[in-house]
Amino acid sequence: MSQASRPVLGQIGDYEIRLLKLFKTVVECGGFSAAETELNISRSTISVHMANLENRLKLKLCRRGRSGFALTDDGMVIYESAKRLFARLEEFRYTVNELHEQLTGELKIVSSDNIWLEDDFPMADVFAALGEQAPDVNVSVDVAHMGEIERRVLSEDADIGFIHYHRDLEGLEYHHLYKVRCFLYCSDRHPLFYAEDDQIIEQRLGDHKLIHPGIYTNPEASAQLAGLRLAGRAYHYEPRAALILSGQYIGFLPESFARRWVESGRLKALLPEQKNHYLGISAITRSHGRQSRLKELFLQLLQSHLVPAS
Repeated sequence: MSQASRPVLGQIGDYEIRLLKLFKTVVECGGFSAAETELNISRSTISVHMANLENRLKLKLCRRGRSGFALTDDGMVIYESAKRLFARLEEFRYTVNELHEQLTGELKIVSSDNIWLEDDFPMADVFAALGEQAPDVNVSVDVAHMGEIERRVLSEDADIGFIHYHRDLEGLEYHHLYKVRCFLYCSDRHPLFYAEDDQIIEQRLGDHKLIHPGIYTNPEASAQLAGLRLAGRAYHYEPRAALILSGQYIGFLPESFARRWVESGRLKALLPEQKNHYLGISAITRSHGRQSRLKELFLQLLQSHLVPAS
């Protein structure tokens, strides 16, 4: 094709932006079917929009068939370019919001599970203060695995993450907040629940299946697992508690999270003087990059409502 006859893309408008956002979502979901829920539209509608985008760009972006969804070489180039485009648009939006005296925009938070209602974590008060000082700010909160939380903060997909502190990762800044104490629990369905002699419990502990988070947390927590029968993994507290309550497993839980079942007589701490450890809770932010007045305000509110962990 000669230079003169090569198709030229004209003005990029809202329509093209919407199509590119749809295309990016389809790629990241891994296909049309998986993107239905995310986009809240049918596969046939997605197919029409994709065809319109390909026609607009005069490029074949993807292939569908029995082997599944796959990008073409051109599709990969357009996907990477679209990501850069949306990053620049987000940067522009952020810059405009920072120029306003009244804070606006969205604060994106991602956290580990079940820290939101802990006694030492009065987030309801923090959000109340944020609403009073920045009423035009929107907040979005997701729950994820610790590795995913770190990745999203590093890539600036999230502004602030909350994790159980377990390492210092380059590129992240850690704001230590408080500590939670964890004990080893069994349920009233488990034979150790009725054992009265600590020496007998200690001798038999390694014979019983233990459910554990499946990740490295800290040396103190890892040392507590030595000699125990690691028989299952459950990262989140709720499924871990359910497995312990089944009577098939013993396992560690934060004292504040297990309290409801301890008080109702369904859980008991085993060898509490020996089998316990602390987990530190930290807020993480990206240590380099753009500065955000909104993020700084939120961290200030956190510190004003919490006693930092020693």
